[in-house]
Amino acid sequence: MQVGNSKIDRTSPVFIIAELSANHNGSLETAIETIKAAKRAGADAIKFQTYTADTITIDSDKEDFIIKGTIWEGKNLYQLYQEAYTPWEWHETLFNVAKEEGLVCFSSPFDKTAVDFLENLNAPAYKIASFEITDIPLIEYVASKGKPVIISTGIATQEDIELALDACYRMGNRDVALLKCTSSYPAPIEEANMVMVKDMAERYRVITGLSDHTMGSTVPVVSTCFGAKIIEKHFILDRTIGGPDASFSMTELEFAEMVKAVREAEKAIGVVNYNLTEKQKKGKDFSRSLYVVKDINEGGVITEENVRSIRPGFGLHPKHLTDILGKKVTKSLENGARMDLSFVNNK
Repeated sequence: MQVGNSKIDRTSPVFIIAELSANHNGSLETAIETIKAAKRAGADAIKFQTYTADTITIDSDKEDFIIKGTIWEGKNLYQLYQEAYTPWEWHETLFNVAKEEGLVCFSSPFDKTAVDFLENLNAPAYKIASFEITDIPLIEYVASKGKPVIISTGIATQEDIELALDACYRMGNRDVALLKCTSSYPAPIEEANMVMVKDMAERYRVITGLSDHTMGSTVPVVSTCFGAKIIEKHFILDRTIGGPDASFSMTELEFAEMVKAVREAEKAIGVVNYNLTEKQKKGKDFSRSLYVVKDINEGGVITEENVRSIRPGFGLHPKHLTDILGKKVTKSLENGARMDLSFVNNK
């Protein structure tokens, strides 16, 4: 998968996305400064959400449209999205700022008009938000553009995932990644279930990653250890500016610390390799080996009292101890001498 200048595969570094979402709080200047801060914090990409309240829902106060059980309790959907959306007239400016900063820039479209709009901006990829995974016509339309499609699975059953993948494949697009996501805001860490990152990669043979709403860096680091190749986190200049997503978004310092932790985790994972590095070989000096610990005269018998397995590791391998016990030595050996098989009379 190639997203802008970034290659994403099973051997590439984790592709780290800062999600702007509603964290501009209605200010273009704040949005621009957020992009610049994301670059300073080590993000590889900045992502937006492209919708209006009218393209995503209707203005209704009927019970179905009232939000319950979340941080947005009591609002209707229209009110939330009216507050949270990123004005479309900002997009071109924001894409240009991201390009100047060296960030990949793309978005989550929520209807066909948003896809068409983003196509005109040459968006290099598309993200399907968790709640849109059941919108098969939208996924088909996105996939038909031939760009990489990154799909969040926050509310998805196994059937939902398979239907979404099939929709992409029907359009001839196999450039698809799945992100494990917990659609709670903020999400409880005990519901992160990061083993799914590895399972989805093996089950569906796609690149997998994490769209994270937990607090802190623990879950991103764990996801890296399970093979995540994409990590997305909501990013904000300062939580005190408020806004719909402020409470579960990372500041520049927090995001930078997460990036550092993820990069260190990548280094720590390494590769399967039983060969020793030069440092590890040097460490063998401190291992055990067989040494003479009490003077032995020529012809004397090797016993557990005069030959022992001790540090350092320059002598005979300890595996030979039982073989040489009870045998005679061919020469006199002093306390502290390295034991060697050539000193043992095997006749």
